[in-house]
Amino acid sequence: MLSGKALWRDGVWIVKLDQEANFEHIQTINGNQVSSVPVEIEFTDPRRARPKQRALFFALLGDIHNWSGEPTEWLKEYFYTLYTIKTAGRVISLANDTQNTVSDARKLIDQVVDFIFEFDVPIKQGYELLPRDENNFQYECIRHRKCLICGKHADIHHIDEIGVGRNRNKVDHTKLRISALCREHHEEFHQIGLQAFLKRHHLTNIGIKVDADTLKKIGVKGNFGETGQENN
Repeated sequence: MLSGKALWRDGVWIVKLDQEANFEHIQTINGNQVSSVPVEIEFTDPRRARPKQRALFFALLGDIHNWSGEPTEWLKEYFYTLYTIKTAGRVISLANDTQNTVSDARKLIDQVVDFIFEFDVPIKQGYELLPRDENNFQYECIRHRKCLICGKHADIHHIDEIGVGRNRNKVDHTKLRISALCREHHEEFHQIGLQAFLKRHHLTNIGIKVDADTLKKIGVKGNFGETGQENN
């Protein structure tokens, strides 16, 4: 793997490598072509994992421990190992002197959140620290119909208005932002409005766009642009 710097100039990314690439190898694997060679670029996150992320990780492990009885240290190693498997060998630690980044920690926490939703683990210790602003958490709330605010059973709420008189079964819901809110918080949203709702619940973002397969699985009917016909 080669490293370097990416520059944004006149609407185009220009990549400058820190060392020379193996020109002959590039020719060999691309049929002697040296123009328009496909590459993969990963933008490095320079921010170190934050104490708040560490606190959330261990609070969620505490909730899983209370639910399952498994020791917290064992759970930590389980999720560390799972991270290594899913990232093709990368190692992670949330110790005080960690060299892992904010993005690394987010991937690790997403795995824990996925586990909690998958097995319906009751959340108490980590409740106030849950990453409600992040798309992955909002997606899991939608997929499992759990209220983004309180965790109760939720309905699917459109942040982008559909419009008066439109048939919801004829709308392509993949183009609209949705969220999962229980009846109480759904009514609250409409009573006080978007900005007041965000402020009250300490959110900077609510609502994401979701793919057609997920929408169908959670029972949202609509025209998803596949055949021009309603999908049931």
